[in-house]
Amino acid sequence: MISEVPTMAIDLVDFEANSSVLTDEFIAHRLGLIPLVSTDVQKFNYTRDCSCQQYCSACSVELELHVRCTEDRIRDVTSRDLISHHPTIVPVFQGDDDSGVLITKLRKGQELHIKCIAKKGTAKEHAKWSPCCGIAFEYDPHNRLRHTNYWVENDVKAEWKVSENGQEEPEPADGDQFDYEAKPTKFYFTVESTGALEAKEIVLTGFKMLVAKLTLIQLQLTQ
Repeated sequence: MISEVPTMAIDLVDFEANSSVLTDEFIAHRLGLIPLVSTDVQKFNYTRDCSCQQYCSACSVELELHVRCTEDRIRDVTSRDLISHHPTIVPVFQGDDDSGVLITKLRKGQELHIKCIAKKGTAKEHAKWSPCCGIAFEYDPHNRLRHTNYWVENDVKAEWKVSENGQEEPEPADGDQFDYEAKPTKFYFTVESTGALEAKEIVLTGFKMLVAKLTLIQLQLTQ
């Protein structure tokens, strides 16, 4: 899910003007880490599989940013200023009140004019293509298997609260016999998305990738 689910991210940056205090390389790096809505990522080719020389509309999306500070104040340049040439591949926002990801700041007279090319990729190539901020999993929330040793001063239940996943399993009663042969059968995953894809879509795409790999192994074994 982290490394093989594809998304769109800014990969090429062409600077036409940059009089800000940040260097071109610094700004280009920040632009690459801005998450882009990637619900239509499957409609694009990987650059390596495309027939074009460098990039085209079949494998990339162009975004443009042109900001000039004309007032006697500090002007924030954010992902709100990125204008996409594609209707759905746009920067991620949490709502209308979201000011966007801060890219740089300009003073009066400073200007930033750039053209960006977003391409399809996976986090195996670079972390900017990862659809996830983080993934965590838990099993045995009531510690039936005793894989965890709690540091307890007085009362283990009062000092170590059971997670929300504990509601999915019955709480063990005091005096229950310990099963030495028991193994975990349920795993609870928490998927935090960058906003590029919904968490559900990340999980389902991850399963599709896994099934494809297992199918390839099965075919190789039968040959």
